[in-house]
Amino acid sequence: MNIKNYTGLLLLSFFSLIAQADYQLDNAASTLNFVSIKKSKIGEVHSFTQFSGRVNEAGLVQLTVNLNSVSTGIAIRDQRMKDVLFETKLFHSAAISSQLNMARVSGLQPGQVLILDSEFSLTLHGQSKLIPVSLRVVGLEKGALLVSSAQPLVLNAADFSLTKGVQELMMLANLPSIASAVPVMFSLVFKPTE
Repeated sequence: MNIKNYTGLLLLSFFSLIAQADYQLDNAASTLNFVSIKKSKIGEVHSFTQFSGRVNEAGLVQLTVNLNSVSTGIAIRDQRMKDVLFETKLFHSAAISSQLNMARVSGLQPGQVLILDSEFSLTLHGQSKLIPVSLRVVGLEKGALLVSSAQPLVLNAADFSLTKGVQELMMLANLPSIASAVPVMFSLVFKPTE
C-alpha cells in the first residue's frame, strides 16, 4: 500500500471514529442561565450550577439538571425557589432530551459553526413539553462540541404547573409582580469519551 492510500485510510478511520463517538458534558465549562423579572422592570440573571449529560453516537442528547443547584446570589431566595417554586423534595431534577443530526455535526472542524433548528423535550415539575430551539453548534479542539442557544428560549410557568409557586414567591418577597415567562440561555461543552 502506498503512502497516499495509507494516509487516506487513516483519515477515513479518524472521521468514522468521530461520527461514532459518544460525548460527555463538561459541567465546569458549561452554563445554564435564566432571567427573572420582578416589579415589571428589574431583571436578574440566575443559574444552575450542577447538571450532567451526554450525546450518544446516534445523536440522542440527554441532560439532567439538579434543581437544588439553583443559584441567584441570595441564599434565602435560593431556598425559597427550591422549596416553593421547584418543590425539590418532590421534583429534585429537570430532564431534557433532544436529537442532534450527527451527520452534520460530527464533521465540524475547530471554529466551524453550524446552526440547527431542533426541538427538545423538557420535563420539569412533573410536566413535559416539546420546545422548538435554534442551536448554535461550534467545533472545538480534540473533537469537542460547543452547543448553545442561538437565541433565548422563553419558558412559561403555566406550562410546568409553576404558577402557584410564582405567586407564593411574590407574597413571601412582598413583590407586586414576578414575570411568569422566563428567558433561558445555555452554553454546553461536550467532549468525546475515550
